[in-house]
Amino acid sequence: MTHGYGSDSGWLFQKIAIAFARWGYAVFCADLLGHGRSDGLRCYVGDLDSIAQASFPSSPPYAAAPSTHICRHSSSGSPWGPCDLLVYFRSDPDLWTGFILSAPLIDIPDDMKPSKLRLFFYGLLFGLADTWEAMPERNMVGKAIKDPDLLRVIASNPRRYRGRPRVGTMRELARVTELVQKRFGEVKAPFLTVHGTDDGLATPEGSKMLYERAASEDKELILYEGMYHSLIQGEPEENSSRVLADMRKWIDERVRRIGGAD
Repeated sequence: MTHGYGSDSGWLFQKIAIAFARWGYAVFCADLLGHGRSDGLRCYVGDLDSIAQASFPSSPPYAAAPSTHICRHSSSGSPWGPCDLLVYFRSDPDLWTGFILSAPLIDIPDDMKPSKLRLFFYGLLFGLADTWEAMPERNMVGKAIKDPDLLRVIASNPRRYRGRPRVGTMRELARVTELVQKRFGEVKAPFLTVHGTDDGLATPEGSKMLYERAASEDKELILYEGMYHSLIQGEPEENSSRVLADMRKWIDERVRRIGGAD
């Protein structure tokens, strides 16, 4: 599982991992470079392709087990949804028995898109501005979390990034979202993508485009009316339980098909 922008694999993100573990699945999470307990400049990812080279567990007892790779993000801001699809594109498609995308950022809302003019002028500095905290702040957390009590909890995470977006990070998000949209037709693995209709950080149109253009024969799109970006960590318990139930139903059925569950 992959967390999101400015977040880490701990704090409320653990709710997702714990749920899947209780269902009987092995879960692997890691703090991305520059996030959580990992090294690196805070919230700077100048090369999403390098993150997409992440390897999957291959040691016992999981090496021989049927695997379903679940790519997702956390709640605090713009997610690494493009990177999730890059992982798929950079790997052997036969390794994938399926994946889940939760509110993936594959279509950036107009009011969240980084200014191309601004990025162009920063680019004239030959990379010197790449790590600068110089891009406009768009109140990402406030647009992601619907439940005010959960918003206070997430905002208090001591490892959460609170600075302005870095130039290189936003450049990469803009570049890779355009790239993956052009490659939707290469997606052949089974997948489920879920999205809230009131998502202010990643438009549900992105999930719709993926669903419509992907070559997968087994694909599903679920839209949740009125829900925000963070479907599990940021919604009232009634809503998050509904999303988790839909995910469990989807993954249990695919595992049964390949003989991974009774």
